[in-house]
Amino acid sequence: MAVITLDSKNFEEVVLQSRTPVLIDFWATWCGPCRMMTPVVDDIAESMRSEIKVCKVDIDQNPDLAEKYGVMSIPTFVVIKEGKETARAVGVTAREDLVKMI
Repeated sequence: MAVITLDSKNFEEVVLQSRTPVLIDFWATWCGPCRMMTPVVDDIAESMRSEIKVCKVDIDQNPDLAEKYGVMSIPTFVVIKEGKETARAVGVTAREDLVKMI
């Protein structure tokens, strides 16, 4: 499954109503570390597509979602299971550590 772009309109359906775990990457186009993590996030989305959903939130386009989840620094990675946050990592994070969160 490809990475899903989230916004306020599809967040509840894609994330909160999901039966599978969701990894959300809060990022911005101007953020160098965020761009560094893009291939890692894309790889997780591809290699684990049958187990999880991988989503991205552009904090400049969706400041309400960033605020709702208390995102202070980017990239921030949040795992949501059954509508609740179960794990979080901030900054450049190893692929293995992101997978362990899921």
